[in-house]
Amino acid sequence: MWKKAGIGILAGIISGFFTSGGGLILVPAFIYLLKMTDVKARATSVLCIMPMVLVSGIIYFRNDFIDWKIGMLCAIGGVIGGYVGSKLLNKLSPKILKIAFTIFLIYASIRMIF
Repeated sequence: MWKKAGIGILAGIISGFFTSGGGLILVPAFIYLLKMTDVKARATSVLCIMPMVLVSGIIYFRNDFIDWKIGMLCAIGGVIGGYVGSKLLNKLSPKILKIAFTIFLIYASIRMIF
């Protein structure tokens, strides 16, 4: 129980700081610490991300940090992308998912550095 709560707290803190803690922290933690399958880890992280996003969103809203036009347009795209991604998740092998996730993390890291 403590390990699971600790993973959630760490993901929440990172999500609050950088708005990207869910998938970056939860998925690897679920796979390597809790020994979940890749698909179950990704699906579970989506459920966990929702409350973090709601809490962070309320705080960002109260501080007037939200660009509503961009946010709503991206939300529409996110709903469509989330649907397509969740359908593809069952069709791709765990190895391909790990490679794609690693490439994404490397790309994002390089972009943040430069």
